[in-house]
Amino acid sequence: MTALAREATAQMLWRRFRSPVAWGETVDLFAILTVASLPWSTSLAGIFNALMLLCMVPFLDVRAFLQSLRRPISAAPIALVLLALVGTLWSDAAWGARFYAVNPTIKLLVLPVLLYHFERSPRGRWIFIAFLVSCALLSVMSWLVAFYPDLTLKPDHLERGIFVKNYIDQSQEFTLCAVALAYPVVMLLREKRYWLAGLLTALALSFFINMAFVVVSRTALVTIPIMFGVFALLHLRWRSIAIISVALLAGAAIAWQASSQLRRTADTFVSDYTRYKEKGEPTSLGLRLEFWRKSLGFFAEAPIKGHGTGSTRGLFEQVATPSGQYQASAEVIGNPHNQTLNVAVQWGVIGIAVLYAIWILHLLLFRGDGLANWIGLLVVVQNVFTSLFNSHLFDFHEGWMYVIGVGVAGGMVIRAQQVGPKMGEAGS
Repeated sequence: MTALAREATAQMLWRRFRSPVAWGETVDLFAILTVASLPWSTSLAGIFNALMLLCMVPFLDVRAFLQSLRRPISAAPIALVLLALVGTLWSDAAWGARFYAVNPTIKLLVLPVLLYHFERSPRGRWIFIAFLVSCALLSVMSWLVAFYPDLTLKPDHLERGIFVKNYIDQSQEFTLCAVALAYPVVMLLREKRYWLAGLLTALALSFFINMAFVVVSRTALVTIPIMFGVFALLHLRWRSIAIISVALLAGAAIAWQASSQLRRTADTFVSDYTRYKEKGEPTSLGLRLEFWRKSLGFFAEAPIKGHGTGSTRGLFEQVATPSGQYQASAEVIGNPHNQTLNVAVQWGVIGIAVLYAIWILHLLLFRGDGLANWIGLLVVVQNVFTSLFNSHLFDFHEGWMYVIGVGVAGGMVIRAQQVGPKMGEAGS
């Protein structure tokens, strides 16, 4: 009996090993593990992502995959990576710096792969659920760390309520989850499924409460109203917009009065600017203004093709002033904290055209109705506006949020578009 059981198990494993369906399920599993680990660990997310890509290889339809790369939504991200590689040829930076600057773009090559896979997989929604659950657990951990700072894995203990990563990454995650829940809440209310709508509303509020009373990034404070505005214009009637706007303003006023943390975060906008202008102090806002001013000068020097891949730090070193009274001007950095300027300095107008083509094509992809369209649109809108203050498409955490969000949601949208005509043909 034992021998028969072993033989049956071996046959089952062999059948699954030869089954494209089983490999597809394994890819979905590693995709779920990737997004679930992203809020917690850079290393785990990278490992699971590599395993996901590896599991696609055995039964990949090469012809269909290559044909999918011809779509503009897939070709544009690839074009930016190729531009980064070609840009190494006219850069004056050391070759190590050139190839190091190519690395942040490589993740964009995964986006067409996800579009291709989730165009065929029916389990795209599980990816979003895994990310939501993971962020909800991180929110709970954030509260625990706020009350018991020794629980943090951050060695410096400087960021309140941060268990891992940093407050910018955490705010990006919580903002995306909280605003994304608005769509299913409204749909459930229209279907009169009040209990589930209430549960999701409470979950969304828990993210906002954490950001109000524990920690929030200034970028999130700026982008949250924009993201809600996009949702209201697309999915609500004017009367509903007015009622909800009044409720949100009242909630914001209450949070403002109750949370000293929120007031301190907002006050730093003015104080950082004043200290930078009057004393030249290297405040967060002041440094950004300094980086942007200098980057515009670099762009003007080589507006068509830029200074080449990896040239940014060397350019900042050339114009840095000696450390003294005006400390902000002495700072040297390889990232000007603005996605457009980051691209413009290295690859000029050509790079800007490719970058904006990526955003525009992906925005147009999510013009329809439905959860996948809403999440994909929200991911792109968040990345576009937060990239005014950071190079979020090239940053590890926010860049992968974009790649996975657009890749999975885009694949689901394309799948729905293909299923619709087939259903119509079957019905006729």
